[in-house]
Amino acid sequence: MPNAHHYLFVLYFIDAKFRYPSEKYIRKTLKRNISGQASVHHGIALAFGRSYLTSHIPFRLNPFCATSAWSIDFGSGNICSFILIPPCSRIKIQGQTPSLHQLLHFNTLSDYQTSLAKKHRTYRLIMPLHSEIYTTDPANVEYILKTNFPNYGRGAHIEIMRDLFGDGIFAVDGEKWRHQRKLASYEFSTRVLREYSSAVFRDNATKLVAKVSTAAVANRAMDLQDLFMKSALDSIFKVGFGVELNALSGSDEFANRFTKAFDDSNFIVFRRYVDMFWKVKRFFNIGLEAALKRNVKIIDDFIFDLIRCKREQMENEKLVREKEDILSRFLMESKRDPENMNDRYLRDIILNFMIAGKDTSAGTLTWFFYMLHKHPLVQDKVVHEIRDATQAKDNICAEELSRLMTDDVLDRMHYLHAAITETLRLYPAVPTDGKMSVEDDVLPDGVEVKKGEGINYMAYAMGRMTYIWGEDAVEYRPERWLDEDGIFRPESPFKFTAFQAGPRICLGKEFAYRQMKIMAAVLLYLFKFRLVDETKEATYRTMFTLHMADGLHVYAFPRT
Repeated sequence: MPNAHHYLFVLYFIDAKFRYPSEKYIRKTLKRNISGQASVHHGIALAFGRSYLTSHIPFRLNPFCATSAWSIDFGSGNICSFILIPPCSRIKIQGQTPSLHQLLHFNTLSDYQTSLAKKHRTYRLIMPLHSEIYTTDPANVEYILKTNFPNYGRGAHIEIMRDLFGDGIFAVDGEKWRHQRKLASYEFSTRVLREYSSAVFRDNATKLVAKVSTAAVANRAMDLQDLFMKSALDSIFKVGFGVELNALSGSDEFANRFTKAFDDSNFIVFRRYVDMFWKVKRFFNIGLEAALKRNVKIIDDFIFDLIRCKREQMENEKLVREKEDILSRFLMESKRDPENMNDRYLRDIILNFMIAGKDTSAGTLTWFFYMLHKHPLVQDKVVHEIRDATQAKDNICAEELSRLMTDDVLDRMHYLHAAITETLRLYPAVPTDGKMSVEDDVLPDGVEVKKGEGINYMAYAMGRMTYIWGEDAVEYRPERWLDEDGIFRPESPFKFTAFQAGPRICLGKEFAYRQMKIMAAVLLYLFKFRLVDETKEATYRTMFTLHMADGLHVYAFPRT
């Protein structure tokens, strides 16, 4: 073991929002901790660490493997810690990087990962207690998602997500996953659900037009992302659970509380991936973990009440097999297997359907409209195609236009489909997805994977790799998805991973495209949009799904 003078002390001090606090706040926290909750030597080490960090240590450190001491500010739920870092500058390990870097780049994490991936198609992230592999290599992606699928499950990711997602399809492996996959696969393939969902999407597109039209008449700015999120949530509640949530109208106070609790919980759970002390915070019920607990209770109360009401409704109406919404059909299944499909299990299924149905379509539409603003020629082509496909009259109303959006009409919109897909290539709904190795393995590119090691494929970074998409990889060019006749041409799902691939490929892919195309076609036919701030570049909020930070604020004008 190296001598003590071979180590550097680095302060690891993060508040509940992952900001480095002021000197005054640190002194106050140290005083509180030293007098009550923490030992004196921790306080001295923290003070020394802070002093050394600000005056001597650059943030560009090589991988650390260290022991750490920590103390908790019980007043705010913040974590103070010092880390002993061996001087690894003399050790050159290609394709390895410390987890501290990810923390420092948290707000632009996907772009930071992309910059690393441009140097190393596959690299290893070194953490104090374990390591994670990150890759953009399509051969590796195919291997973990399909070829050796049984060896790569959710693993430790299950524990991180369980408080929110429970035993839902996105958070489980094995028999629970197979059971839900089988049920969901059957439901999504039914003609009844397809026709019912299309009617819901068209109806909610009409409601969205009314909201946009009101703002346009008043020359009032609106947040398109917020409108898309609420409209998508209304759609998933109607299709999934047979109830009118009225999130878009904002008329239901309980629905508004539920929506905020769900979005905040999603954000908090994701932060667990970069907060090594989340279990400590959860144990003491402090900081973001305390907020998560409150939010999950709001979510549970809302969903359990929904299940109870739906069950009572079905008993009163004596509904039969042809009931259209997904929850009713799952409730009928639960009668055949009440022990396994209890209310808690149904709650988990519902929540997982929600994140799939809401965030993919709403987030993608937000980035899609932003990209159309940045590329007006693409927007002109999309609008021209919509007019040709629908053959609608110039003065058509929103309700009539929505009714024209049949499957046949949507199938003729190849350029719109390509433009949405190009948006997903650059701004995938899930920027990074992770698995865990069950046994030791070797990836196709020769990287060794240890049992229990995490492995992540980066959809956001993959969309920007020139070795995958060519020298124009970072350019928004829908034409790359069309053949010589202008017909949409799909790519390998291991190259374009927006909807996963292999046995876990997204069952709702076709539903998501249909919803997005209906919403986009109706809005673009009727309105032009202009950004409130033309100089502002859109950025994302780092979480499970790629939301646009601060929303997409626009003015709308009737298209003439």
